Amino acid sequence: MADLLTIDEARTKVLAAITPLDARELAVADALGLVLAEDVVAAHDVPSFANSAMDGFAIRSGPAGRRLRIVGESRAGAPSERPVGDGEAVRISTGAAVPDGADAILPAEDADDRGETVAPTTDVAAGHHVREPGEDLKAGAVVLPAGTVLGAAELGLAVEAGRATLRCARRPRVAVLATGDELVAPGEPLRHGQLHNSNAITLAALARRAGAEVVSTGEVADDAHATRDAIAGALDGADALLLTGGVSVGPHDHVKPALHANGVDEVFWRVALRPGKPMWFGRRGAQLVFGLPGNPVSAMVCFLLFARPALLAMQGAPAAPARRRAILGASVPRQRGREEAVRVRFEDGRALPTGPQGSHQLHSMLGADALAIVPRGEGEIPAGAEVEIEPI
Repeated sequence: MADLLTIDEARTKVLAAITPLDARELAVADALGLVLAEDVVAAHDVPSFANSAMDGFAIRSGPAGRRLRIVGESRAGAPSERPVGDGEAVRISTGAAVPDGADAILPAEDADDRGETVAPTTDVAAGHHVREPGEDLKAGAVVLPAGTVLGAAELGLAVEAGRATLRCARRPRVAVLATGDELVAPGEPLRHGQLHNSNAITLAALARRAGAEVVSTGEVADDAHATRDAIAGALDGADALLLTGGVSVGPHDHVKPALHANGVDEVFWRVALRPGKPMWFGRRGAQLVFGLPGNPVSAMVCFLLFARPALLAMQGAPAAPARRRAILGASVPRQRGREEAVRVRFEDGRALPTGPQGSHQLHSMLGADALAIVPRGEGEIPAGAEVEIEPI
């Protein structure tokens, strides 16, 4: 199998075919899950003024026991205009601006408050419970770099940085097409030899989690003309097409000729990978086509290793989760000619296989935290050995 690509070689070819998607300006509230196409720079310090971290009193730092006259109040959104002098205090709420002249906050629980006067019951140091300007963000600093996937915290930070709109890559438009005479729709009664079309559901879900807009899902029987027409329809308006099944060399595998008839050029076929050896990849201009194996685990593994990086890279996001090393919690057999993507979960800091690893056993993906990339070779990798893992 020396002619087969390794996982890394195949992924390199996929990423070399990427055309970045165009970007557009959106309201911050509409940008959840999208990828930034520009750096977000803080327009001002955050906070922009010194404010209190506690309910209590704004005072000048000093020892306990002083009796201070209360001369005003500073509330959030309604700062005190009265500066704090020697022997004075201003009532203050959490988040309210610290008045001029004060350099510390006396928390209410450390204060002997008698209504018109207050006395600290502990020594109060300068800066005590004061949030200084720029503690969170400094004006001019890049707070969100281009390529950031925007979650709730990122959106909030962009608003704090002064942004009302964000320039984001559009979502890749993805079509999903499953092939096979044996496939029937979810929930339909099964006749002998039939299977429910789970691949279309799982692949569409994986694509959405990678930031894509799924524009169509479908299935087509093992017929040459029907396959060619279905692929033509799925490619219309899509940035990427996820095909599953029909990419092997059997007499009823019509996908590759149908792709060729639709102007899709093959980049590679077959990877030294278990599960997923029949993986096919091609392109038509900027459109990408992934011919994923029909077995459900093979389809998911190949999506995670090849299609997910492509969809992320099209949006300008990091192409794949950073790989790291992990300790195996159980021995794993090696394949002589192929790397193996073993589904593992983490328990007590170790990576444990999720159970039987057959390419048809979809339950092996349940609870899986990562793919352990087991190098090709003889024998087995023992428990306690280190392997490279790719988070799911």
